[in-house]
This record gives sequence, C-alpha cells and structure tokens, in this order.
Amino acid sequence: MTLRYELKFFDYWHAGSGLSGGAALDNYVIKDSRGLPYMPGKTIKGLAREVAEMFWDESKIHKCFGKQSDQKGQDSDDTTMGECYFSNATIEESVAEEITANNLTQNLFDLISSTRIDENGIAVDKSLRDTEVTIPVTLQGSIDNISQDDMEDMKKALKMIKRAGLNRNRGLGRCEFVVKGQS
Repeated sequence: MTLRYELKFFDYWHAGSGLSGGAALDNYVIKDSRGLPYMPGKTIKGLAREVAEMFWDESKIHKCFGKQSDQKGQDSDDTTMGECYFSNATIEESVAEEITANNLTQNLFDLISSTRIDENGIAVDKSLRDTEVTIPVTLQGSIDNISQDDMEDMKKALKMIKRAGLNRNRGLGRCEFVVKGQS
C-alpha cells in the first residue's frame, strides 16, 4: 500500500546538501535540478524510524525500515533492506512550475547566522557560521510498500514528528505531517 502525505513547515528549515560555500556560506540547502528545495526520502525514513523505535516491536521495525549489521563498516548477512520506500518530499508540481516560470526560486531561501558563545557570554573568534535556510513551505511525498497491518502505525509515527532537518533541536524545522490518503 502507498501512503501520501504533506509535510508542512511552519518555520525556517534546512535539509543539508553536504556542500559548503567556503568563506561565503557554511551550509547549503539541498536542491533539485530546478533549484527547488526538497526533503530527502532517507531523512524522512530516519525521522519515522526514530519515532517507530519508541513504540514498534523490533521485528516490525526491521521489516519496514531494514536492519543494519551489528558489525560497523562491514557487510554482513544480517543487514537487510526494509520493505517500505520513502520518496523525496517535494513542492507540488503546479506550484514548482509557477515558481520557476516566474524566476521566484531565490525567494524561497534566506540566511541565518550563528556563533559560539564562551562561558563569559562573549562570541568565540572565528565561530560565526552562515546557514542557508528555506522559508516555510508545504512539500508532498509518499511511502510505498507499507503492509496493511503497518499502515495505522506508520500514520501515527508521521504525526509524532514535529521537527525536521538541521538544528531541529535548536529551533529550526517545526513541521507537521498530514496524511492525504492511501491506496
């Protein structure tokens, strides 16, 4: 079965590309080929797994999300892929076309700065960091190949996710998953 959802952001959020802008920018947002932000499916899978580990039994977690080898950095027979497939969450296509057709892509992003403060309340030299963030938007995604038995638990897991992306424990990425349907 397939579960379709919207991921609604209420604050700035950052899904990292892993790229740095050198002296200009420390962290870039991950973007598709049109320059539009998205949330990678593997990030959503990780968030859902984190919640599922609180209330699902281990066999159900391994079935849906997969199981990693107990031996770090080595292939093993006990490593398995999960049955569920998490798509990237993207801006709705009609909205994406409107944004790109009107050259509005740059309006989706902003910069925030942060610095480390020492024990005396003074900014530490060379600790200023600039991060590209995305404005609040709504993304759409899906999770495929969910068994009928696991569908309700997956819906509950998504509803429990309240923040996503970089610095979600420091105020960024406040969000809500809204289930839009299943088939």
